[in-house]
Amino acid sequence: MEMIQQILFILLTAVAIVLFAKKAKEIYSNINLGHDEDLSGDSGKQWRNVLLLALGQKKMFRYPLVGMMHFVIYAGFIIINIEVLEIVLDGVFGTHRMFANPLGGFYTFVIDFFEILAIGVLLACVVFLIRRNVLKLKRFMKHELDGWPRTDANLILITEIILMSLFLTMNSADRALQLQGNPHYLDHGNFILSGLLAPSLQNLSSLSLTGIERTCWWLHITGIFAFLNYLPYSKHFHILLAFPNAYYKSLEPKGKMENMESVEKEVQYMFKPELAPANGEAQTPKFGAKDIFDLSWKNLLDAYTCTECGRCTAACPANITGKLLNPRKIMMDTRDRMEEVRKNIKINGSFKDDSKTLLHNYITTEELRACTSCNACVEECPVSISPLDIIFELRRSLVMEESNAPAEWNTMFSNIENNFAPWKFSPDERDKWTSEL
Repeated sequence: MEMIQQILFILLTAVAIVLFAKKAKEIYSNINLGHDEDLSGDSGKQWRNVLLLALGQKKMFRYPLVGMMHFVIYAGFIIINIEVLEIVLDGVFGTHRMFANPLGGFYTFVIDFFEILAIGVLLACVVFLIRRNVLKLKRFMKHELDGWPRTDANLILITEIILMSLFLTMNSADRALQLQGNPHYLDHGNFILSGLLAPSLQNLSSLSLTGIERTCWWLHITGIFAFLNYLPYSKHFHILLAFPNAYYKSLEPKGKMENMESVEKEVQYMFKPELAPANGEAQTPKFGAKDIFDLSWKNLLDAYTCTECGRCTAACPANITGKLLNPRKIMMDTRDRMEEVRKNIKINGSFKDDSKTLLHNYITTEELRACTSCNACVEECPVSISPLDIIFELRRSLVMEESNAPAEWNTMFSNIENNFAPWKFSPDERDKWTSEL
């Protein structure tokens, strides 16, 4: 019987790993649909961003109470999963609490710490469910979250509560069996929380307790494997992607726009025609981005890293004043377009034109024009996403590829082209105002 359980467990583990790897590879391929972008820089600063922003969740602590609860969930997810390593090894080798003897008394301390974290995670998840479904915070009630996105957020929180409850129940039944002197469950001392519940279970038969402990053990590890494979389909994939996204965060000052070399050259050719390539051999580049293929891989990584928390939208002055711009929706639309393109590729072998683009079919002109380039969304994002980069690229395509700009913008562009300034004054008369002093 024990051998059959080991074989089943090994098969379950193998299937979980293979399925996760397959989906992770697909997402990696989607991110690589974007063009290359060199983000190498000061590695010291990049690793500092990983430690502070991804691991330390620095930006979340602008809101201390929420930041602390989120950190407890995150720490619980990472640290309690060390316990998963023991469960996996026990399942493969048919042992029980493999680390207990090597660690001695320290083992009880470790499990105590895990149990305290588990209670913290459970309580924080309950609070977050209340914030979303009872208090209904405004940023969680936006229409882009209708349907699956809102269900996804709730499902993850409920799953965390179930996993933590299974962990504590498993330990309680285990301790009750220890107190009964069951030979398979060696006495490792009282665990800090489950030890309080164990005496109330002692009246159950050894068979019943073993059934409870084994059921919780199997459900707990199966739930974790299911959770692992659910992550790539969920916004919660940011649990993993936050680290590379923080590492490749731009080190340039906020608000610094990338100058397009091709545009700079065109201006040079205007002033020095002799520098222009002979016979018009220079290939006219594509300006900005119309679809995901025109964005960089970092832009697409941003889209998959989005937590859908809505802090960017809550801070956006355009959105606050009732305009259509919604930075969270920009990231969700980009991710949705990637998923649609991947389905197209799966069906056709390679991408076949579907008469759709990110610009217009997903993100409208009105949304893009509303952006003031203030960087509020970039500043607020807890996982180092820049919706502004995508907005800039799409807006460049609108203006430079489609000549699609409001009349006021076109007047300004014309003045800059003819008068070298946004105003309709001749360059020769620019200092005329000084004569009146």
